[in-house]
Amino acid sequence: MAADLPARRPRWRTVLLVVGAAVLGLVAGTCVGYLVQADREPTPLPSLSQATVAQAEGEGPEPLSAAQDRKVRTDGDLRKLLLRKPTGARPAAWLEGTDGWLDIAGYAETFTRPGDRFVRLVNDHFRRAAVVGWELDRSRNVEIRLVQFRQDDRLSAVDSSSENQTWAESRPGTDSWAIPRTGDGMAYVHTEPFRKPGYLPQYSAEAHARRGDIAMQIWVYDSKPIAKKTIMDLAERQMERL
Repeated sequence: MAADLPARRPRWRTVLLVVGAAVLGLVAGTCVGYLVQADREPTPLPSLSQATVAQAEGEGPEPLSAAQDRKVRTDGDLRKLLLRKPTGARPAAWLEGTDGWLDIAGYAETFTRPGDRFVRLVNDHFRRAAVVGWELDRSRNVEIRLVQFRQDDRLSAVDSSSENQTWAESRPGTDSWAIPRTGDGMAYVHTEPFRKPGYLPQYSAEAHARRGDIAMQIWVYDSKPIAKKTIMDLAERQMERL
């Protein structure tokens, strides 16, 4: 016959005793906390009024001069911000009759699809464009444009500069460099020329940068390869005027 095994003592009674003691301890602690807090003096709330700030005395800062205030410069005659034609250079024949300005229709005509570009310029809030150009050494041509946008609800100058940079970078045989102190401005030299039967090869370089609401565009064309220094010098000096 199997031996009797000791009966197992139920453990739930022990658990109830422990839980009950914990509850009593929690209640007692809460009561003591309320009694201690009730005997303390109430803590005063901080004042809702603020200390009076002393107003600065003396005259305010002097307004910026036209030379220091960029907005004054760019809202004036934009043509005055263009680089001057160098000594000995001839005015560009292709700019005759423009008086240094390109209206929206004239600027659109510089693109391969003028109609589509005209609509886009309207949407981009085109404001105006100033242009200068010259011919040097019988083979070198330079053209510089400052294209200004109203930028009421979009950064059109940024878009214009980025678009031109994308086109420049897509050309085969292109070297590029950042233009110092212009953020994302870039200069490009295209080492592979355009060729057309009966004509000299045409090498080119270009630079695109923007400052505020103005996109700067520079093109240089020559029958000989164009040095990096040539386009970088033009780009840096033009950006310093903006």
